[in-house]
Amino acid sequence: MLAEFSIVPLGKGESLSKDVAVVLDLVDRSGLSYQFTAMGTIVEGEFDEVFALIKDCHTAMRQQANRVLTTIRIDDRANASGRMEAKTRKVEDRLAKKLVTSPLSRDQREI
Repeated sequence: MLAEFSIVPLGKGESLSKDVAVVLDLVDRSGLSYQFTAMGTIVEGEFDEVFALIKDCHTAMRQQANRVLTTIRIDDRANASGRMEAKTRKVEDRLAKKLVTSPLSRDQREI
């Protein structure tokens, strides 16, 4: 299962990196494959472990703020694993070129 989630503490101002760092530390220590992006985090694993992680992250953020908004998108496909990398690789294969999958500017890509 792939799950993309974002957790936003409401009423904490514009800079959220301190609060997000608390959550990402939990994600990093979970042992699940993940990809942190500017707009959310993608994790891959079994249903129960993914949801347990998201619950832990939400709970940790709730300790940082009185109100928390958590958004979750799920891609659950039977008998599939390693999809986080495979999905992007398949698109790159179809295009016959490497796409930007990390925060590199167009100037930094290899041509």
